[in-house]
Parts: sequence; C-alpha cells; structure tokens
Amino acid sequence: MAWTYLLIAAVFEVVFALATNATDGFTVLGASLLTVAAAAAGIFFLGLALRSLDVGVGYTVWTGIGSVGTVIFSSVVFDEEITPAKALAFVLIIGGVLGLKLADGVSPRATTESAHLPA
Repeated sequence: MAWTYLLIAAVFEVVFALATNATDGFTVLGASLLTVAAAAAGIFFLGLALRSLDVGVGYTVWTGIGSVGTVIFSSVVFDEEITPAKALAFVLIIGGVLGLKLADGVSPRATTESAHLPA
C-alpha cells in the first residue's frame, strides 16, 4: 500500500508544480488554492507512504516521479520543449526510481516490518 500512497503523492506533486506556475505569483485565486491543496495532499500521502518506506527511497521516488511528470505535463499544458538531453535525463531518473523500487523489496526495514505483521 505504501507504493500506492507514494504514487498518489507524486500525482499531487505534479498538480502542485503546474498549479504554482498558473498562480502568476499567487495573484490568481483558483490556482493559488489548488496549489496549497495539492501541496497539502501530496505531503499527506507522502507521510502515509513513509510509514513503511525508508525516507531516502520514498522522498527520492516522490521527487523523481514529480519531476518527470511535471516536465511531461508542462510540455502539454504550457507548451514547454522537451529536448533530447531532457529526454535522456528522464530515462535516467525513471531508471533510478525503478532501481529504488526494486531495492526497497530487499531492504532490512521491509524484512523487519513484514516479520511483525500478524498472520
């Protein structure tokens, strides 16, 4: 469930970033309210995810997915260019996120916590 919470948190991270850009320096009320709500929801779901995940893994994955998602959606919403260098960087970030997801399954914390779960 922690990874589901983390993905939800990452979606709110993308909404937060895009809405922040739309606030025009927090002078647009609707976008400003959406920014605050998305930031709060993202941090809430990140907190739920970090109950089970190591903070180094959870935070890194959250910001990684949020970064890639923000660039992808900002290219659609705000017509920002995705250059080949940016695309390569995204591939590296996604590879790192996948690596952290795979590595988390064998971490001592995951093994210890699963040993304490009721049968």
